[in-house]
Amino acid sequence: MIRPFPAPLAPALVVLVLAAACSRGGGGAAAPNATAPTPAPSVAASAPASAPASAAASAPASGGAGQVACPTSQPAPLGKDEKRTVSVETSQGTIELAIDGSLSPIATGNFVALAECGYYDGVVFHRLVPGFVIQGGDGQYGREPNLDPQRIGSGGPGYTIKDEPVTTRYGRGTVAMARSSQPDSVGSQFFIVLDDAAAQALAAPQYNNYQIIGTVTSGMDVVDKIAAMPNAGDSAGNLAVDPVAMTKVTVSTP
Repeated sequence: MIRPFPAPLAPALVVLVLAAACSRGGGGAAAPNATAPTPAPSVAASAPASAPASAAASAPASGGAGQVACPTSQPAPLGKDEKRTVSVETSQGTIELAIDGSLSPIATGNFVALAECGYYDGVVFHRLVPGFVIQGGDGQYGREPNLDPQRIGSGGPGYTIKDEPVTTRYGRGTVAMARSSQPDSVGSQFFIVLDDAAAQALAAPQYNNYQIIGTVTSGMDVVDKIAAMPNAGDSAGNLAVDPVAMTKVTVSTP
């Protein structure tokens, strides 16, 4: 699964800890952790191997009327000159994302394809790290009403995509894909950066591989509101206590 960690960050203590993604389902990912002085496995990023598979919610094979079938392997990249607007509706308000193909053609094409087919509808933001990131997108174990609390954050769309270089800076409002420490492990999970101070941790040489796909253009107040909701704490991976779902995610061309 994917996971980023708390900021503001003290430069001397910044360490990103990536949790190994579970192999089941594919696309599990972990985002960076800035809470430990030395690299160590993050307990919040990987789910217990004993979690019952029957509780997992599988992603829709296709979206609603007018939507195409969800991809089952890496979809076509977004053109480097192509942009999309992705609207994420939640109970706390709507978040508007500007997705830019020039940032990461493969990752943006993947995110847009999943959004267009309805994959993210009903999927929660399962990880909340105030001052650092909020993370969501696990359509395998993090879809309402069938959340699997033992595995949430370790699932994906059933495939992974190729890595791409990160060519721009992380900052408040940056949208990036989560991944594990393994190469080519990005699936469906993504995170939104809450503070410019997180940039140093996210861009550490050994971890600067969270493909940036765009930025929040409207609704950062909604992101902040979600980030401020109760979470289980660092030792439990900052899992959301009452996770907020993406009730509807739509794509348009600006």
